[in-house]
Amino acid sequence: MTQDEMKQAVGAAALKYVKPGTIVGVGTGSTVNYFIDALASIAGQLEGAVSSSVQSAERLRQLGIEVFDLNSVSQLDLYVDGADEITAHNAMIKGGGAALTREKIVAAVAKTFICIVDESKQVDLLGHFPLPVEVIPMARSYVARELVKLGGMPEYRQGVVTDNGNVILDVYNLEILDPIAMEKAINNIAGVVTNGIFALRGADKVIIGTPNGVIER
Repeated sequence: MTQDEMKQAVGAAALKYVKPGTIVGVGTGSTVNYFIDALASIAGQLEGAVSSSVQSAERLRQLGIEVFDLNSVSQLDLYVDGADEITAHNAMIKGGGAALTREKIVAAVAKTFICIVDESKQVDLLGHFPLPVEVIPMARSYVARELVKLGGMPEYRQGVVTDNGNVILDVYNLEILDPIAMEKAINNIAGVVTNGIFALRGADKVIIGTPNGVIER
């Protein structure tokens, strides 16, 4: 199985958790795109979707799936999204595609969060993948100095503006031994919108694509 085939397999495997007549939460990224494509086969059975990015919303609409504003939805049964890194305890780093804030909000609303990944995303310790932090533009330099105090090396992601009009700092060299504590510490820096550690709200279920097929955890 190639990496793309693994992504396609986990996207299809997540489909069985989608209940007819519901609104499904949909994340962002290359693996999630395969899930969106799989949703096309049951588009007529869905009430619609809530999306974590403009890009995913556009893809859903092209398949004839209605996209709702999250403010009009009181609860989501299910949210399906990928990850840049995930541990055995289902803590993740997300935000490689700069959609981390909306992803975190949709995950918070959902009753069940299913993470779909290929096996390359599994890690013992978070932090090898640079941690994205969404920042209010005027606070960029201040936040960067505070992140250095936490042991990281922040780098401004040039030319990227989030769907919320903010900027991204990618933090290298962080050893994230306690993901919950680090998530809280970074979120407490004035000017940070949120960071890409998903540990306070981790995944409830993980579907992993391997060369030998799909594993569910």
